[in-house]
Amino acid sequence: MAGLVAMAATDEGTFYETAYGKRAVDREVDMTADSVFWIASMTKPITSTAAMQMVEQGRLDLDAPIGTVLPELASPRVLTGFSSSGRPQYRPARRPITLRHLLTHTAGFCYPTWNADLDRFMRETGHPPTATGLKQSLYLPLMFDPGERWEYGINIDWAGQAVERVSGLRLGDYFRENIFSPLGMTNTGFRLTPAQRERLVRVHTRQPDGSLRPIDFEIKQDPEFDAGGGGLYSTAGDYMKFCQMFLHDGKSADGRQVLRPETVAAMGRNQMGDLNVTMLRTQDPARSADAEFFPGMVKKWSTAFMLNTERAPTGRSPGSLAWAGLANTFFWIDPARRVTGIILMQMLPFVEPQAIGTFTQFETETYRALGTAQA
Repeated sequence: MAGLVAMAATDEGTFYETAYGKRAVDREVDMTADSVFWIASMTKPITSTAAMQMVEQGRLDLDAPIGTVLPELASPRVLTGFSSSGRPQYRPARRPITLRHLLTHTAGFCYPTWNADLDRFMRETGHPPTATGLKQSLYLPLMFDPGERWEYGINIDWAGQAVERVSGLRLGDYFRENIFSPLGMTNTGFRLTPAQRERLVRVHTRQPDGSLRPIDFEIKQDPEFDAGGGGLYSTAGDYMKFCQMFLHDGKSADGRQVLRPETVAAMGRNQMGDLNVTMLRTQDPARSADAEFFPGMVKKWSTAFMLNTERAPTGRSPGSLAWAGLANTFFWIDPARRVTGIILMQMLPFVEPQAIGTFTQFETETYRALGTAQA
């Protein structure tokens, strides 16, 4: 692979950090610990944290119809199929969407990368993808009724819109004032500064012969909306401050309260009832392989994270918090062992063998080192 940055820490501090390789295969620029990565869906837990801050303040309600805050979602429609001419057909959703549905990915919104019906809808209608940065890209039909199953999608983009609506701030500004500043995250944001651009890692794609090719990719820097589902750039050190906050009962390293302890506890519990996280079956192999962490294990979702219900083969404790980003960025937070790890790469497709193998080895060795230290 071109390069990576990996970092592991306990609630007491960092005990491992490495920067390997180059920021791009076609440039002789070494990867450094402060290299800047597109973290993609690792944005989602930050947006979910913002939403839970609003819940703490009574400005958002997990179980009230979100249409009272976002009138755009007051009358959701479910895609039922297509006419003989390819026109989409709809029916009204059987129940309203709630913030809990959005935060647990059970609202009915999907991504075309992993949903064949939505992929066809996008092709038949020419609907803009979220990568365009257009607000219109969020106006998608549901693929199922709210609360009926788990499927990954643009839910957290809408949660970010709810945060904007009740706070009166653009999402990036809200993050800066209420999450990044208290945690000391000075290298995270939707807009790249000149200094960050100098440290930016290029996204690569895996070629048929196994080689990597850099591609011209960048999140829109002048979008109509800040993409709470996947628009942030960050560094391993910055994101580690966010992860460690969940090992400090919602506090920063210097004791600033970002979330209440009871909110942190709720964000570590199953919030989807009897539903389970399921495999993401790809419709676009160049973008993602079939994706499932710990196949055969029951996984749940809190209001921000995937939760493994059993001890993982890597050593991860039951009830740990985790997720990832499309360009193969990964993290996990283990409250039981008081350990958290981050590994950042920049290549497609998502969970390709080399990337998921490297992540798995890193996590396994982290627990081996932790066990040795504790012994």
